[in-house]
Amino acid sequence: MATRRQALQTLIGGGVLGAGLLGATGPTASAAPMGAYRVDLHAHMIPPLYREAVLRAGLLVPGGLPMPAWSPESALAFMDEFGIAAQVLSISDPGVRFAHGLEAVRLARSCNDYAADQVRLHPTRFGSLVTVPLPDVPASLAEIAYGLDVLGMDGVALLSSYDGIYLGHPRFEPIMASLDARSALVFVHPGELPAGSAPPLPLPSFLLEFPFETTRTAVEMIAAGTLDRYPNIRFVLAHAGGCLPYLATRLGAPRAVAPDQIPSVSLLGLEGALRRFHYDTALSASASSLRSVLEVTDVDHIVFGTDWPFSGLTYSASDTNDPAPGLSDVFDGDDRARVERANPLALLPRLAAELR
Repeated sequence: MATRRQALQTLIGGGVLGAGLLGATGPTASAAPMGAYRVDLHAHMIPPLYREAVLRAGLLVPGGLPMPAWSPESALAFMDEFGIAAQVLSISDPGVRFAHGLEAVRLARSCNDYAADQVRLHPTRFGSLVTVPLPDVPASLAEIAYGLDVLGMDGVALLSSYDGIYLGHPRFEPIMASLDARSALVFVHPGELPAGSAPPLPLPSFLLEFPFETTRTAVEMIAAGTLDRYPNIRFVLAHAGGCLPYLATRLGAPRAVAPDQIPSVSLLGLEGALRRFHYDTALSASASSLRSVLEVTDVDHIVFGTDWPFSGLTYSASDTNDPAPGLSDVFDGDDRARVERANPLALLPRLAAELR
């Protein structure tokens, strides 16, 4: 006789429960739903030419971690092992900002062509985000148009800052206007501070400075009115928004403390801004992180992410092959299915159509 687990896997594999994962008929137990249903919105690729360029520049440990091995085949194997239907590929820090001039432009173009090729080869398994050669604004506008309009990529990946300038700065207004005109999905990933800017702590940047960088750029976009001027951009913040949810009350404090120095952001305006963002679960699939997120937004704005392959050492196979067991400490089965599939697909219409 088939076990209950085998029966559920058969139903999901045959599509009987597939639609339920997207709606009210999904699983209700606190355990994770079964089957390869997850959509990973925070996953990275390392194309061969990109790896060569990074190593040639002497960036042996970007973010404080050695660059891991990656290939399309290893990505598919990881996905199959952990019940992930599809990954949305992006370039992690340092992006292409270590390169200069035409070298950065060509490297970004090669990354985008490579990502588009992977989507063509595996249309139901991969999505892709445009790599831009910022801080070169004109070249980045051209690459956004090429990636979104010509290649049909799923969105754009931006780092938290470029040359120490955060995304709410006026320098990036043309970028935001272009993204807003396309109602683009924009994934905001943290990056290392410029050399000499980070405090001399005996810790790699990804542990502390990455969450702080996400927080800084999100706060600047709120305070600068970027979200108000460009309401059509769908922003996803990596790693549960860094420290942003935790700081919500503090950020919304009255301006009486220092009225000449603090931007005029009302508590009501801040609440609306925090609800605008989407927050991924990469390296944050725990009650301490996600309950804070749920204090500032609802479950529909939380999306599944793994940060693979940079987070590869945090994953180990189990009898359930659940990549994020901590999600069940916060969500029941229905809400897990929303976070891990329905919510990402709501931001990814092309991939959603492929997975129907």
